[in-house]
Amino acid sequence: MRPTAKFSISFGLVTIPVAAYNATDSSTSVSFVRIHTADGGRVRNQPVCSLEDVEIPPDEIGRGYKPDDGDTVVPLSDEDLDALPLPTAKTLTILAFVAGGDIDPLQMGKGYYLGIDSPAAAKPYVLLREAMERHQRVGLGKIALHGREQLAMIRPMEGALVMQVLLWPHQIRPMDGVLPERQPEVAPSEVAAAETLMDSFGELSEDDVHDHYREALEEIVAAKLAHREPEFPAGEEQPAGQVMDLMAALQDSVRAAKKSRGEDEGTEGAVGGGGSGRGTRKSTAKKTAAKKTTATKTAAKTATKTAAEKTPAKKTAAAKKTAGRGGRRAG
Repeated sequence: MRPTAKFSISFGLVTIPVAAYNATDSSTSVSFVRIHTADGGRVRNQPVCSLEDVEIPPDEIGRGYKPDDGDTVVPLSDEDLDALPLPTAKTLTILAFVAGGDIDPLQMGKGYYLGIDSPAAAKPYVLLREAMERHQRVGLGKIALHGREQLAMIRPMEGALVMQVLLWPHQIRPMDGVLPERQPEVAPSEVAAAETLMDSFGELSEDDVHDHYREALEEIVAAKLAHREPEFPAGEEQPAGQVMDLMAALQDSVRAAKKSRGEDEGTEGAVGGGGSGRGTRKSTAKKTAAKKTTATKTAAKTATKTAAEKTPAKKTAAAKKTAGRGGRRAG
């Protein structure tokens, strides 16, 4: 990989020269091109001057800034931008170390792998990484990338340092009008049922994180080129429609989740009882074992009682037999 930027991390009086590499690849995502539906020709975006109405070559395209309080566009050259008094132009200055959970996920932007840019940077690079790992903190700072200053977070990951560009707080919109004016009430049993459903989901598989949409799209394209019908594997039809009985839907969801993993549906237990499916199975096993123990004790008592009843009868029969023998002898 080629680095997209080079700068230094300022950690107090420690300076770490690093190179930033793109951590994500947007070229693998599904993208479409615009076409003219009448003849299939490509519809292109051509740079046209709004004043002369002519196409502009790339070497004549520059930057301009439009103030919020006017319609005038002010041209800005590369020299103007280089003259900006930004200490973050070539240095990411760490301002604070915070817990990773304190960062709002809505602020997360593009990610970069950070590698050392000189042999002298190896030791301070490892020092910063291990210090953040042991302290369980991430670094927050500012860096100017691609002509603009941005917030950035640095964190350790798999032996390396990773930088995540963050949005400014004012770029996060408020949630006005998102939540309903009147919040619905949820019963504790429904919350417990939802927790049981969460426990039944299990872990992610490779198939869960596979891009099936891209594969299906490629099959449609291949079928059109071959003048045939697309072939898709048969899948289970997902239920549709409005859910009227929330508890019934949760119970059916737990059954479906267990069925998909090949578990016995008879072990589902009472959904919403405050425990997971595993707890229900353990409880059922304990009850079964208790029943077996009770049955064994009952059988043992019955056998003891029967033996006790038989013993006096044997003694009586033996006494009569002995008395008979003695009478014959006396006669």
